[in-house]
Amino acid sequence: MSIHGRRKMRRFARDRPEQKTDYSIYQFSGKEWVRYMAFYALLDGCVSYLFFQSAAAFLLLLPGAFLFFREQRKSLLNKRKKEITRQFLDGIQLMLAALQAGYSPENALGEALKELRKIYPPDALIVVEFHRMDAQIKMSRSLEELMLDFGRRTDVPDILSFAEVFLTAKRTGGDLIEIIRNTVFCIRQKQETAQEIETCLAGKVMEQNIMSAIPLLILAYMKLPSPGFLDVMYETTAGIAVMILCFGVYLLAYFWGQSIVRIEV
Repeated sequence: MSIHGRRKMRRFARDRPEQKTDYSIYQFSGKEWVRYMAFYALLDGCVSYLFFQSAAAFLLLLPGAFLFFREQRKSLLNKRKKEITRQFLDGIQLMLAALQAGYSPENALGEALKELRKIYPPDALIVVEFHRMDAQIKMSRSLEELMLDFGRRTDVPDILSFAEVFLTAKRTGGDLIEIIRNTVFCIRQKQETAQEIETCLAGKVMEQNIMSAIPLLILAYMKLPSPGFLDVMYETTAGIAVMILCFGVYLLAYFWGQSIVRIEV
């Protein structure tokens, strides 16, 4: 192979787009699996000891790990979507500045990528995705299709709406600068509203977490200083039935409280 050919291959290997990532699905890392499994085992042990004082209860509650991991995955996915939205908004604002300076949309993406690399680390989601789009544009892919693909993979309504509007404006010859400016304004307003709601609910969320811990603390307070005080609740049929009922009410109250303080914008 000629020197020119080898240089071309190295350049392609360096600039080739990264593999697409479906951001609508959250995959736990190895460390996260270990951390959350250890946390659930500790929680399971505490609940089994305080409510039932039984190793069998510990084993019976182990399948609850599936529900626990589902909730953790949902929480981490929501956090990642918020971070993607915030980073995407920064990227679009940088694109808007480049468009106002006279760059074409495709070149504006490249200019935005240069600025994003100064703001975020190389492995930041927006840097990775803008680099992938910039590389695909050099391979004659259209920017509007890449934006739409990114919006679908993130499963974030704001990003998908922007991509659809951008696609329409790009193909119909609309005022791209004004459309991007209005879209950025709408997304920014929605983010500010969400932050205000989160700020107002922060105190309530803390109260809900404290109230969720109080029943466990009360049981520990009654059990640890006087180990035999609650034996009747663990050794008689009526006592076991009462503890099962209390545990069920506790779970119901916990999930009810979680649903109250979870508000989507």
